[in-house]
Amino acid sequence: MTEGGLDRLADFLFEALMLKRTPRTGYQFLGHGAETVAEHSFGTAVLAFALVRLNGRADLERTLKLALLHDLAEARTGDLNYMNKRYVEADENRAVADAAAGLPFGPELLENWREWRAGETLEARLAADADQLDMVLELRRLHTLGSAQARDWLHYAGKRLKTPEGRALFEEIIRADPERWWFERREDYWVKRP
Repeated sequence: MTEGGLDRLADFLFEALMLKRTPRTGYQFLGHGAETVAEHSFGTAVLAFALVRLNGRADLERTLKLALLHDLAEARTGDLNYMNKRYVEADENRAVADAAAGLPFGPELLENWREWRAGETLEARLAADADQLDMVLELRRLHTLGSAQARDWLHYAGKRLKTPEGRALFEEIIRADPERWWFERREDYWVKRP
């Protein structure tokens, strides 16, 4: 990339990082929780890594790219929840095409977007499951804090999973205690101070 082309890359980076300030809107209906699209994308990428390792056959780099960039269009369209989508149609294809325009990796970005949207490859299905499981983890946490609606949402999120690895991980997540990893219930850690 020429030095003169770095201005286009800088613009793209400001756009992508807009997702750090773009709220996910489904929480309005749940009544609890809040996160940005970037927070969700990070969780999705971590889950994609885990699902690829569980699968053992999928291409890690492709899956991670799909997971990390799956909501890039929302820097331009915002996050539309299921109710919004009944009345508003965002042109996400155009949003991603415009975001990719003039970038040296623009064609690759568009190819990844098309693969994500088609959902036909193993990598796209694993990334889609990672997308759902990121929400499932947050719903499970909110459910343990007393949100009855989160329990209902968990049921429907589980039905959207596409891979055996995603379904198996879902079953473990809904059984797991979200505090287990840090609160081992060992009194010596909680009573005796170092």
